[in-house]
Amino acid sequence: MTAVTIQCCAPIAREPLSESDAAELAAMLKAVADPVRLRLLSMIGSHAGGEVCVCDLTASFDLTAPTISHHLKVLRTAGLIGSERRGTWVYYWIIPAAVNKLGELFAPLTKPAPPGSVDVDLVNA
Repeated sequence: MTAVTIQCCAPIAREPLSESDAAELAAMLKAVADPVRLRLLSMIGSHAGGEVCVCDLTASFDLTAPTISHHLKVLRTAGLIGSERRGTWVYYWIIPAAVNKLGELFAPLTKPAPPGSVDVDLVNA
């Protein structure tokens, strides 16, 4: 018989968040809750070389440069991206620890199921 695994206990369900952790995570979640900011974060994170010039981001959106700058500022303020001005352009990169913290919040843990149990995901499928 093969072992069946169940998905259990995402970090948010293991223990209550502290007030400061909840405030920090809420700011990050609020920042990525906007489709433009989520796309920007994805574009920055997936760009070759790990960083991208703002000049390479603006063409992908039907938005003004100040609007894109506002969205990037929200992501930067939430601690999800870093930036550096180089001449007339600003370059952006992902802050891995912050993005990983968001991902880990909902990432389930896998543990062996007790003998005779059924995979919860299979029952609900």
